[in-house]
Amino acid sequence: MPVVQCKICEKTFYAKPSWIKNGGGKYCSKTCHYQGLKTGKIMTCFICNKKTYKSPKILRKSKSKKYFCSKSCQTKWRNSIFIGEKHANWKHGKSSYRSVLLRNKIPKICRLCGTKDFRVLLVHHIDSNKINNQLKNLTWLCHNCHFLVHHYDEERGKIMVSIA
Repeated sequence: MPVVQCKICEKTFYAKPSWIKNGGGKYCSKTCHYQGLKTGKIMTCFICNKKTYKSPKILRKSKSKKYFCSKSCQTKWRNSIFIGEKHANWKHGKSSYRSVLLRNKIPKICRLCGTKDFRVLLVHHIDSNKINNQLKNLTWLCHNCHFLVHHYDEERGKIMVSIA
């Protein structure tokens, strides 16, 4: 068997003649083989600064030239850049009131009864104008309190007092 030198670590090893004939026998181990296949670059994640390998294809196809270690880091970046009118599915902003409260980190607690169960919480427009999506016009209410505020003046007065 012929003695061959590894292309990566320059270690000598035995290679079968059939391997050499078929274009193999260039690397001493699988580790060196995969190291030899890597032609990309080590890049730092734009969000968390973690080092990660990117193939030449990914480096070439990137439109933003920002690289990420995972989909979650990429999503964090996208969600911070493409919001509101910059988002591809933006219509008019009339129905974005829930995200206004979430983006401003307003705690999910009913303003009247204090319920913390997020499954029953809705966003209420204080002035009843659904187009007015300013933060000072929005608050969290549970289904029950939301119904009471819309149908009973006494409850509507309570929410005005709690806001002031």
